[in-house]
Amino acid sequence: MLKKIFLISAALLFSFTSLNAQTVIAKYAGEFMALGVGGRALGMGGAFTGIANDVTAGYYNPAGLANVNYPQLALMHSEQFGNLVNYDYGAVAIPFQEDMSFGLSVMRLAVDGIPDTRNALIDGQTGALINDINNIYARLDYSRITEFSNQDWAFYLTFAKRQWDNFYWGANIKIIRRDIAEFGATGIGFDIGAFWIPIENLSVGANLQDATTTLVAWNTGRNELISPTLKLGSSYKLTGILGGYIMPAVDFDVRFENRQFASQFNVGPVSFDMHAGLEWNIQDLVYIRGGYSDVKQFTVGAGIKLPKLNIDYSFARFSQSELDRLPDSHRISLILTLEEPRFLRDGI
Repeated sequence: MLKKIFLISAALLFSFTSLNAQTVIAKYAGEFMALGVGGRALGMGGAFTGIANDVTAGYYNPAGLANVNYPQLALMHSEQFGNLVNYDYGAVAIPFQEDMSFGLSVMRLAVDGIPDTRNALIDGQTGALINDINNIYARLDYSRITEFSNQDWAFYLTFAKRQWDNFYWGANIKIIRRDIAEFGATGIGFDIGAFWIPIENLSVGANLQDATTTLVAWNTGRNELISPTLKLGSSYKLTGILGGYIMPAVDFDVRFENRQFASQFNVGPVSFDMHAGLEWNIQDLVYIRGGYSDVKQFTVGAGIKLPKLNIDYSFARFSQSELDRLPDSHRISLILTLEEPRFLRDGI
């Protein structure tokens, strides 16, 4: 156990201290921003690019934020992998005049309380600080162990515009902050989205994330580049069913960072991952959802619509095997809509 604690924390930090000044295209560098937000979308396996009709559009497709006709506020908290990882999300959307919307989304992914043993390994005979875990006299001085956190922050500033009645466009400016112990990184990137309604009840969306290749600069001198991801999605609403609707949706993520066998399908360095989801609305009050995510994970969810408040829940299981299965993920989110005439978008 002593060796395990020391090696894990030391290796984690050594990966930063040993970096030379360099700029690299870093596979998975932006993965913390790909976890998804909102109990509604997550219950549908993340297939939301072609739906994007609430405040969470700032994350899934910035163009879809133009669908919002009242100010909205969203909050979500999730604890993953047996409460090891804390994931928090908050967003606000404000409609402006007849054809524009503005939004702010904030995400935080963190692992807190990580043991820092760099100054805790000592020679059991002399009490001197050592670095060789294989020393037969090596032991941990627990009074010297401190803790640090690994935190990833992302801030999305969103603008959306209704160009025509059936076509919207939007963009994000993303500010990224990553911290692990005394090491930190800052990045900035851009997303560009489009939302089209070719016929009634059918919507199509596209979101080019990290469109200009997002730069994340570490204070160690290492610069990481996040490659663009193209998200394409569509949904169709079948109305008149039990006073509500059934809406299937499908998304495809196209990545260019050579994921190969880590993806569902690939052609050389280009990978393709699918999300699929279904939402059943009953009497505009209760929602039942199911989906399949890009990480080959089945999801289910439910929601209820109260006056000015939507409560959504999603459940995901990472593996069917009891021997190697990670703890289940439960995610609940709230969307508050200021649905009053004085807050209604102009011209509606």
